[in-house]
Amino acid sequence: MQNKIKVKKVTDEIDLEKVFAIRRKVFVDEQNCPPELEWEFEDESTHFLGLVNDIPAGAARWRKTDKGYKLERFAVLMEFRNSGMGKALVSAVLKDLPEDADYIYLNAQLPAMGLYQKFGFKKEGDQFEEAGIQHFKMVLGLKVEN
Repeated sequence: MQNKIKVKKVTDEIDLEKVFAIRRKVFVDEQNCPPELEWEFEDESTHFLGLVNDIPAGAARWRKTDKGYKLERFAVLMEFRNSGMGKALVSAVLKDLPEDADYIYLNAQLPAMGLYQKFGFKKEGDQFEEAGIQHFKMVLGLKVEN
């Protein structure tokens, strides 16, 4: 049976709690990120919930910063990885950005860089550590020399 993947913009507290539960499981429990780093900028962010066969499976968000539009907190529960959920989340978040989103960036964990590259993101700058995990900043659509 083909998995039915759906990503929806979060508009109520019930779905937001599902997003937070996914992020807690992936970032805090699985990746040992400090909880105090995980819960910031929630009110100013636009959140997304990914569903596989109507089961909560993934989460993501975007927010406007002083630099541009930052995509962040992409999380897919272990049992739904390699299902297409990550790709569906990135696609939905990019489609939701406002027309004036001319600078779009994210901080990618190393294993996720290939996914973001498929959408045209290019790494920029040096590798760095965030919450104990190695990352690269990635920017969409800019010509960056590696």
